[in-house]
Amino acid sequence: MRRPGTTSPPRRPVPFRVLGPALVALAWAWGPAAPTHAGKIEDRIVAVVNKDLIMLSELKRDLLQDQERLRKLYKGEELERRLKAAEATAITKMIERKLQLQAANNKGVEVSDQEVVQALEELKKQGEKIESGDKAATKNVKEQLLLMRVVDREVRGVIMVGDTEIKRYYQEHQDRFAYPEEYQLSQILIRPRNEDEVGIARGRAEALLAALKQGESFDELALRFSDGPNASRGGRLGLVRQGELLPAIEQAVAGLPVGGITGIVETPEGFHLVRVDDKSERQFRPFDQVKQEIQSLVFQQKTEDQYQTWMADLKNKAFIEIKF
Repeated sequence: MRRPGTTSPPRRPVPFRVLGPALVALAWAWGPAAPTHAGKIEDRIVAVVNKDLIMLSELKRDLLQDQERLRKLYKGEELERRLKAAEATAITKMIERKLQLQAANNKGVEVSDQEVVQALEELKKQGEKIESGDKAATKNVKEQLLLMRVVDREVRGVIMVGDTEIKRYYQEHQDRFAYPEEYQLSQILIRPRNEDEVGIARGRAEALLAALKQGESFDELALRFSDGPNASRGGRLGLVRQGELLPAIEQAVAGLPVGGITGIVETPEGFHLVRVDDKSERQFRPFDQVKQEIQSLVFQQKTEDQYQTWMADLKNKAFIEIKF
């Protein structure tokens, strides 16, 4: 007996969804599933989940779209590897679906016919093509609603997030709630006129850096030699927020004190010498402002953990046999 790995919990509004790669590796005795138009499928049992069966025809139907997509993207050994991974993911998903539906039945979770009708109507409004009286669509929607309801009851419904947890998360992840740093900057920009003059431009930048180290005025040098649009103002760029700078420049100025000057920073624009004229102290969004956001983040993580625990428990108590 082999037990498949566990996927992530379904998230509203989609009741069941595999969010990560399957953790099961199966030795398949049959080749990749062929499209249904390839000929008659000789059906057989591929897995037993307690008293429920998973048939080869169900598995091939679930795999069809993924296989078509993969065949467009890959070939050869890479295609075969990805098809096997898709098969493993599909069987894991189907087994977990059976276990959750069984749990819903055992717990007395129900969905009314009226709720199914309403859900079908909503899907039609969203553009889904569903024929009236389509039994397969009706069954699928009812199962989706059952899955959502049983996960709400057995997973989300048992989770509490207290103020202590929220405050601890805020303290441990403060960088996540920091305002972007702000700088007042000035620059000297030396642009090469063409590819042949890159070395010359670098030499000019090196000479200007040497002059700055000897105490020459940054503003005067910018006014006389900078190719930047702000040269007439002593190279002043004004207020710049973190994230607005070219990455190389942002990295260069990040650790500089007020008055500090970078070394030569090369970007596609040319060679930069940047001075930090002023910068704001790092500030963080107030706890009261982010409390609800943190509560949602903690709830999401606890939901994931609880779902994994719940699925592991269902599998540990189940008879699961994969017939390959």
